[in-house]
Amino acid sequence: MVTKVQKWGNSQGVRIGKDILAAAAVDVGDEVEILFREGEIVITAVSPIRRGLDLDELLARMPDDYDAEDLDTGPPVGREVW
Repeated sequence: MVTKVQKWGNSQGVRIGKDILAAAAVDVGDEVEILFREGEIVITAVSPIRRGLDLDELLARMPDDYDAEDLDTGPPVGREVW
């Protein structure tokens, strides 16, 4: 695929065709890493493990019977206001 670098606001970008994104298993909104290596620009999909989890994914893992409790960290030290 041949494309052009285009100006978008104060940045520059390239359009990547739908067929290339599908072949790379990348979708709109997915994270990618862009590197310059040995004279080439390399775009690599960031795996979900490397990306980490979002809050909704973490909350979905909490047991239904989870009961939060207060944790005493001791008296204020410094200028904290409680």
